[in-house]
Amino acid sequence: MSKFGVIGLGQFGTVIAKALSSQGAEVMAIDNNEDHVENIKDDVAHAVTLDATDRKALEGQNVQELDAVVVAIGEDFEALLMTTVQLMEMKVKRIVARASTKQQRMILEKLGITEILSPEEEVGQTFAKMLINPNIKSFLALPDGYEIVEIETPRKIIGKTIKDIDIRQKYGLNLITIKSKTEDQTSEYHIVGVPKAETKMNEKDILIIMGKHDEIEKFVQLNN
Repeated sequence: MSKFGVIGLGQFGTVIAKALSSQGAEVMAIDNNEDHVENIKDDVAHAVTLDATDRKALEGQNVQELDAVVVAIGEDFEALLMTTVQLMEMKVKRIVARASTKQQRMILEKLGITEILSPEEEVGQTFAKMLINPNIKSFLALPDGYEIVEIETPRKIIGKTIKDIDIRQKYGLNLITIKSKTEDQTSEYHIVGVPKAETKMNEKDILIIMGKHDEIEKFVQLNN
């Protein structure tokens, strides 16, 4: 069983700790606020109140033996930095740190942290993308300018097959899979799996595609 630590139990840290625990991981949740620790104690294996900038306190909980530690402190960047440095000096195997701004990300990168979470920036980009293009239902940015998006089937390709559309050649995109309505057209979707050449695009289908930003934008414009 994988063992994880989550330091900082605000909304973000709490969500991560609960998600890890629900997926079978052994989680140690840490915060200096007793109320935060009390609120999560029934959802994780270990919930501990301590000052994470105190190396002795961390070592007392054997944090150095965990497979990974997420530093999710949000409001006090100085405390986040001090905690991260302590974990590095303790030679924790894997450290994932939170950055709320580009400046914070840059500082963490200078420290040598390679795994950095920026929830505010990522959520903001996703929300803006969905506001500008209402047909996009979800959005994930990838390195090197690639994106994965869920998009309603553009009107101009409804009823056509994947072979007819030739999405890779015409648009430079990869169709990962399709979420299709159940036969009774209720609100529930099911995953088609790996789409075949003869698979037809239905009006209520959601296409999950990957490609460069500009190519995705051109494909979205088929609704106009």
